[in-house]
Amino acid sequence: MKKLHIIFAITFCFLLSTFDLVAQIETPGKKQTNKIMLLNGIAHLGNGEVIEGSAIAFENGKLTIVANAAAIKIDFSQYDTVIDIAKKHVYPGIISPNSTLGLTEIGAVQMTHDYAEYGVFKPHVRSIIAYNTESKITTTVRSNGVLMAQATPRSGVISGTSSIVQFDAWNWEDAVYKEDEGVHVNWSSMYNRWKGEKNKEYEKSIAKLNSFFADALAYSKGSHYPEKNLRFEAMRGIFNGDKTLYIHANFVKEITEAINFSKKYKVVKMVIVGGYDAWMVTDMLKENKVAVILKRVHSLPSRQEEDVYLPYKMPKILQDAGVLFCLENSGDMEAMGTRNLPFYAGTAAAYGVKKEDALSLITLNTAKILGIDKTCGSIEVGKDATLFISTGDALDMIGNDVKSAYIQGREVDMDNHQKKLFRKYSKKYEE
Repeated sequence: MKKLHIIFAITFCFLLSTFDLVAQIETPGKKQTNKIMLLNGIAHLGNGEVIEGSAIAFENGKLTIVANAAAIKIDFSQYDTVIDIAKKHVYPGIISPNSTLGLTEIGAVQMTHDYAEYGVFKPHVRSIIAYNTESKITTTVRSNGVLMAQATPRSGVISGTSSIVQFDAWNWEDAVYKEDEGVHVNWSSMYNRWKGEKNKEYEKSIAKLNSFFADALAYSKGSHYPEKNLRFEAMRGIFNGDKTLYIHANFVKEITEAINFSKKYKVVKMVIVGGYDAWMVTDMLKENKVAVILKRVHSLPSRQEEDVYLPYKMPKILQDAGVLFCLENSGDMEAMGTRNLPFYAGTAAAYGVKKEDALSLITLNTAKILGIDKTCGSIEVGKDATLFISTGDALDMIGNDVKSAYIQGREVDMDNHQKKLFRKYSKKYEE
């Protein structure tokens, strides 16, 4: 009997400690059932407009009122919760395109990387089934207002199919916002920077890509393929408009050949990802209605002879040329570095882009390029209530101080691993 009591005591203590541990883990919010009004905030709508002293209401996850509080009559009795956010700033949730958020955790640990599969042509590889909602990085970037992302595969000539996710979910099925929305092609580089010479395999690589696309197009038309081909099945949407073709290319020759390539195979919607030299071919981009997901602006120039500030100036150049584009963060330490997306927009503003237009580069423009602008990307009536509240300017490192956020009307738990460590070590020196 004494042994049983000891076992029970140990088990009980374990359960208590386990419960305490679980209670500290950030938990997805419950579906919105109450009516919420945010009052008197400075609303940056994401479409270029700003409303001082705003009234923003939402129910069932959708925005029902977006207006100047002084210009409308509000029946406060109709709302379960009215929150005064005077002097605080409201922004649409930031969207991270071309991202490995949720697909990788620790850069130095290979086993935590789940963004690439073996193979060369693999459009049937779906990034969404590898998406991890328990990532500690995702909760960290939420603290800077990044609430959605395009989970994108890597490696190979065709790396796979991306999906768009929102950052408040129990599992990948809950996280999906737009499933299997695009196929990613890594265009072969014409120049080997490491060897300092032209890529001798360039023509062979493009020839193989042409052959694959020709076969995929023929398959989509039902031409003499007796068995189902999973790779070609994944390509169907490229030719009928259900999916976007994302071609990762940076330099002039590569961009122009990629555009001509997509025209050759009658691709309905094509986007350039990276686009370092996009500013040199703006007329061609506009003529062919090709959008650009612009390479990380906090970078050094790719050529020695270029203006050292060129990456900072690119957003202004593309905007003046009338090219639809948005900002991304792929590259070294990209998952954790996604928290810097609002500051990339801030840099664009510092180098000539109007502040509210710079905000659009990480919200509404991104939503347009990803094909989700009808439901998110800006604070407008009828769209999802996906937004965040900051005490200061969210595009400024000093001003960005996100106090609360909502994803489709659900209040987001804003705690994260980094904040817990801060609280832990702050106590160490209290005495």
